[in-house]
Amino acid sequence: MTTIRKAEERGHADHGWLNTYHTFSFADYFDRKHMGFRTLRVINEDRVAPGMGFGAHGHENMEIISYVLSGALAHKDSMGHVETLRAGELQRMTAGTGIVHSEYNGSRSEPVHFLQIWIRPERAGLEPGYEQMKLDDVDKRGKLVLVAAPEGGAMKIHQDARVLIGQAEAGQELAYSLAPERGAWVHVIRGEATVNGNRLGAGDAAAVTEEEKIAIRGEAAESEVLVFDLA
Repeated sequence: MTTIRKAEERGHADHGWLNTYHTFSFADYFDRKHMGFRTLRVINEDRVAPGMGFGAHGHENMEIISYVLSGALAHKDSMGHVETLRAGELQRMTAGTGIVHSEYNGSRSEPVHFLQIWIRPERAGLEPGYEQMKLDDVDKRGKLVLVAAPEGGAMKIHQDARVLIGQAEAGQELAYSLAPERGAWVHVIRGEATVNGNRLGAGDAAAVTEEEKIAIRGEAAESEVLVFDLA
C-alpha cells in the first residue's frame, strides 16, 4: 500500500527569518494523523535568511540528521564541534543524555535551505555523538546511497532504520526492496518522481507498507529523493 502526503498539506510557518514546512507535527503545528511514521518523527524543510538562525538550545534522546541543499549552515555544539556545512553535506547528532547546539545561516548574503530529520533512538540515555559526511552529485546520480544506518558503512544511527538518498534523471528508475514487515517513507527533495505509480513533486512524500519493492522513476532532470527504510 502506498499513501501520499502532499507538500501543500504540511504544516507551514513563515517567521520572516525562517520559512519552514513540517511533514509531521512540530512546534505550533499539530495534526493527530501526522505524528510521524514508525520511528521517523520529524522532517522539517527550512529556509533561513542570511545571518539568521536558531540560537543555542537543547535536545535529548533523539537522532538528528541535517542535510544542506543549498547555502551554508554554521553549526556549534556543546561537544566542541564548530562546523560550516555546505550543499551536499550531512550531519548526524545523537542527542542522547543531552546536547546544546546552535544552527545559523553561515552567509550574510544568501539563504540556506536544509532538511532537519529526527529519528527516535532505540533507547534513552545514549552517549551524545556527532558525525558528518559529504555527498557529491556523482555519488548519488542513478542510484540510492546509504547515508545513515545502525551497522556502519555510513553515518551511524542508533535505531533499526536506514536512510538513503538518490538522484534520477527523467525516465530513469531507482529500485529498492523492502524486507517483510518493514515500511518506507519516500520524500521528494527536488524535481518530480513517480513512486509506485504515484506522481510526486518536490516536498511530496509516500508512505509504503506491505510492499516488497519500491519503484522510483525520475520525471524531471536531476530529481532527488530521500528514502527511509524503517522497522
